[in-house]
Amino acid sequence: MKKCILFVFIFFLYSVHLHAQLTDESILHLKQIPATGVVLNQGWKFHAGDNLNYAQPQYDDSKWDSINPTKDIHELPQLWNNNIVWFRLHFTVDTIVLGKLAMMIQQSGASEMYLNGKLIHHFGVVSTNPDRVKAFNPMDKPVSLAINNRNEQVLAVRYVLQPGIRYSTAFATQNNGLRVMVNTMENTNTQYQQIVNYDIEMCIFRVGVFSILGILYLAFYMFYRTQKANLYFSLYAFLQAVGWSGFIYAYGQNYIERSYAIKNFLVVEQVIGLYFLLAAIYRLFERKKGWIYYSLIALGILSILFAAFVYGWGWLIFGILFTNLINLDITRISVQATRERKKGAWIIASGCIGFVIIWVLFSIEFLGVIDVINSLVAFSVALLIIPIAVSIYLGYDFALTYRSLQKKVVEVESLSQEKQQMLAGQNKMLEKQVAERTTALMQSLNDLKSAQSQLIHSEKMASLGELTAGIAHEIQNPLNFINNFSDVNAELINELKEQLATSNGQEVLLIADNIKENEQKINHHGKRADAIVKGMLQHSRSSSGKKEPTDINALANEYLRLAYQGQRAKDPSFNVTIKTDFDETLGLVAVVPQDIGRVL
Repeated sequence: MKKCILFVFIFFLYSVHLHAQLTDESILHLKQIPATGVVLNQGWKFHAGDNLNYAQPQYDDSKWDSINPTKDIHELPQLWNNNIVWFRLHFTVDTIVLGKLAMMIQQSGASEMYLNGKLIHHFGVVSTNPDRVKAFNPMDKPVSLAINNRNEQVLAVRYVLQPGIRYSTAFATQNNGLRVMVNTMENTNTQYQQIVNYDIEMCIFRVGVFSILGILYLAFYMFYRTQKANLYFSLYAFLQAVGWSGFIYAYGQNYIERSYAIKNFLVVEQVIGLYFLLAAIYRLFERKKGWIYYSLIALGILSILFAAFVYGWGWLIFGILFTNLINLDITRISVQATRERKKGAWIIASGCIGFVIIWVLFSIEFLGVIDVINSLVAFSVALLIIPIAVSIYLGYDFALTYRSLQKKVVEVESLSQEKQQMLAGQNKMLEKQVAERTTALMQSLNDLKSAQSQLIHSEKMASLGELTAGIAHEIQNPLNFINNFSDVNAELINELKEQLATSNGQEVLLIADNIKENEQKINHHGKRADAIVKGMLQHSRSSSGKKEPTDINALANEYLRLAYQGQRAKDPSFNVTIKTDFDETLGLVAVVPQDIGRVL
């Protein structure tokens, strides 16, 4: 992209004057060069084919065709054969500018530049293999043109278009075949910095403004979600910020193959953004979406297709027709809303009318009819005036809402003072009734608590009675083990004495180990009986409600067994198999053991 020429048509043209004189048919004489530079659009020779001898100054190109390579590539059909071509230019330079020259180049292909047979610059990749060709646009970045004598100079350019890529004219993009402007190095640098810095600074300024507006609109929506128009305004502003950021990005994209996709993405993004702006205005002023709205939707889709597939004027469907009709429809709606005395509508209507006036002045300036205003400043103001008017409207709307709330607060305070005395009397009567009913309620609660305590005690005793038989069976098992192992130990002790009498030490040790093992089993079953008794004692006590670290696995296992034995005591024919799957890694759990036991 040559300039940051955006959103609608804005052609940033250089006012260049060719102060060159042709003294014969083949040699261009560059004498006095103006500050704006000289565009080399005359005296060029053209030949299709590739031969490095074409770069040599002594080569005879008198039979080559004349050409103006600065034309649009679609006006130069001789470049579209996917083969390498050559341009040659014979020129002389006046002494006053010797050693001080530089070039600003725009091109749509790849090139190698030779001065008097010596390669001085190359842009992109020029190759006889079409798959390796890479078109590259220097975008006017200054490059040197070192000439130190007044002899005849020959500038030869080896040139080729990259096959298979598309070109776009969206946003007034110029696809020159080869445009070379010569100027002094100082003027070239100054001119390039002014152009690039100004365009990028304007883009950054617009990104900043629209980002701030987007955040502002989004904040309005977050605090007032029923007004969807604020969300649409926010989306429009953010899409504008993204679009202008895209143009900044495009400045650094010199490879032509990327340009088509970038430009068409920006067209789509701008169309969507304008849709959101239009939808926001319709919703803000509660307008029914009729044939005009849907016609604009259809036109936006068509403008995307024309910009993508119709070279030359296709993008103007978007740049001139669609964008202006959107703004005119917004103006129409806001003016109608003003006539209907919609609050604050006059603010947006004023912004729209201001847009129309500024746009007319911009068009007059752009078309060169009369110099009335700075065209780029006018474009920026026209671009921002409606979104800024919307921001002022939203602030005005919130101010009116705040005033209305203040008025209602005053009214509420006045009404509250009138009712305070009446409410005071009613409060006294209500307090008396509440006190009486509270006393009665507390008595009822006390009676309920007493009945509840009796019920809990009865349930606990009933549960305890049911478990008594189960405990008898359950505790009998460890007691049987204790008795059995005690009897076995008595026999082992007698046997131990006999072995001691015979001094059989090895057998004595074996019997002692058996006795010790039996004692451990007696201890284990004694503890189990003790745990059963303790569990029943806890079951019989009132729960304190205090949680204790508990082996929940052991507790569950014990009470399940007690429940099973209790059921067996009531019904001897009852029989079940209890299968458990305990998590051995669980550890101690903070619970109220009595409560968990009663539940199980």
